[in-house]
Amino acid sequence: MKQPITLRSATLRGALLLAVAGIAGCDSTTPATPRPEPGVLEATRNGPAGAAEGSCWGRTVSPAVIETVTEQVEVTTAKMNADGSIAKPPVYKTETRQEIVRARVDNWFETPCPDVLTSEFNSTLQRALQARGFYAGPITGEMDRATRLAVRRYQAKQGPNSEVLSLTTARALGLVAVPRQGG
Repeated sequence: MKQPITLRSATLRGALLLAVAGIAGCDSTTPATPRPEPGVLEATRNGPAGAAEGSCWGRTVSPAVIETVTEQVEVTTAKMNADGSIAKPPVYKTETRQEIVRARVDNWFETPCPDVLTSEFNSTLQRALQARGFYAGPITGEMDRATRLAVRRYQAKQGPNSEVLSLTTARALGLVAVPRQGG
């Protein structure tokens, strides 16, 4: 009769993010080049299921949370003497496995499409972020690393925590028209 005695070591690990995507496409003859997943580092038209045609999307990924579970499983039960004392103690073995506590989640958000992100748009974005204290670089009109980091800093509090400009943020900064409500 097996009676598990469970000892849980709550070692939480979240690591199934972009590294998996980079490793999946590698072979031994070519150098490892990370391949970003669609929507994570730049907007994509390949959005979530049911996305409107012609819309563009960005994505953040909440990594899986994995727990290492260690159990002591009874292999042999104890042998008892007639007086109730233990003649032979029980034998246990240790089993360790990993369980997914929370699965990886793709968090999709709508973005301005790449054809909207012109040099003029990017310059206006840089000025808007600069006016709010999030961008200190030169106004170049390029969606460069400094601009992407400023976008992430600006979006971090209200979301998404991404370098990809969300449509909600573009509207809040006055860069994209807000659709009228009602008729």
